[in-house]
Amino acid sequence: MCLSLPMQVVADADPTGEVAIVERRDGEEVRREHVNMLLLGRQAIGTWVLVSLGLAREVVDDDQRVLIEDALSAVQAVRSGSYDAELHFGDLLHARPQRDGP
Repeated sequence: MCLSLPMQVVADADPTGEVAIVERRDGEEVRREHVNMLLLGRQAIGTWVLVSLGLAREVVDDDQRVLIEDALSAVQAVRSGSYDAELHFGDLLHARPQRDGP
């Protein structure tokens, strides 16, 4: 299984903008890597992108990034045995079902 992770552009790795340096904090640890930007083109420093297998696939705004981080937190909680549906997805548990059509 492969997950796309939100990572922030911190620098261009080459003058063409085809490769960028991105990073992501995970607690005290900072993960930094070079990613291919050919699908998105050069992005401004500070832009958040979804990265999968060394490829920046999509630009994400802050609202999208928060949702993704919440989901990743839930996955981590499941792995550690501390998952709580109310804590991680309480908004979905209490949402009213939406109906399609008339």
